[in-house]
Amino acid sequence: IFFRRHEMGKQPRRTFIVGGNWKCNGTKASIEALVAEWNKGADLSNADVEVVIAPPAVYCDYTRSVLRADFQMMVQNVWVGKGGAYTGEMSADMVCDFGFGWAMTGHSERRSLPALRESDETIAEKTKYCLEKGLSVMFCIGETLQERESGQCDAVNQRQLKALQSVIMKRDWARIVVAYEPVWAIGTGVSCPPEKAQETHKSIRDYLRSTEGDQVADSVRIVYGGSVSPANCEALSKCPDIDGFLVGGASLKPDFLKVIDSYKLANTQ
Repeated sequence: IFFRRHEMGKQPRRTFIVGGNWKCNGTKASIEALVAEWNKGADLSNADVEVVIAPPAVYCDYTRSVLRADFQMMVQNVWVGKGGAYTGEMSADMVCDFGFGWAMTGHSERRSLPALRESDETIAEKTKYCLEKGLSVMFCIGETLQERESGQCDAVNQRQLKALQSVIMKRDWARIVVAYEPVWAIGTGVSCPPEKAQETHKSIRDYLRSTEGDQVADSVRIVYGGSVSPANCEALSKCPDIDGFLVGGASLKPDFLKVIDSYKLANTQ
């Protein structure tokens, strides 16, 4: 599912993937209107791209009922394990029961908002349980502006990845997409320049190569998240180590389809 073949060669390449994270936004009326516009777009069932949409949990089932069939569903958060006396939480088992195939873990807002402050270890445990239940996971990592300016970008990304590596098996990487999100670019309108984003994505892939080997490094998809929009997606999609996007605000608009269409320009290494 994650590989297509070049028309001009035999080397596999990674299938582009675009996630839409609606965060804590939307109403039934706004979702109905947005999805109606998206549903007018060309069918992508046989295209070299996957699209995964993450509404607020309360709207997931409704969104699935009106959303085009070639777009998949993702939840924005899950509990660390199976269900029980955990008021307000949602388990991966429940996500599977509804037929949704994806979960997001480790988003910077869940890592950093004062009311949440999820640790690397908690996020790793959530991810492990999702994988055990058969879900695919969009695992988010990224540094703050202070960490970048102090030269800690790679160290922060590697620390967050190491927490995950300590609890999963090598085979689990087949169902993990790494979403690199520079925290200072999320929701600010300030996107990381393509050359800097590519540099960081390559560093992440190099780290995975040194710790997990060539097969994992060459196959795992690393997507960029941080004020992605129709205005900057084309330049970013051409970077060889950027395999798609995790989109916030722009995924609440009809022209999110333009971001998805940038898969046509993706580097086919």
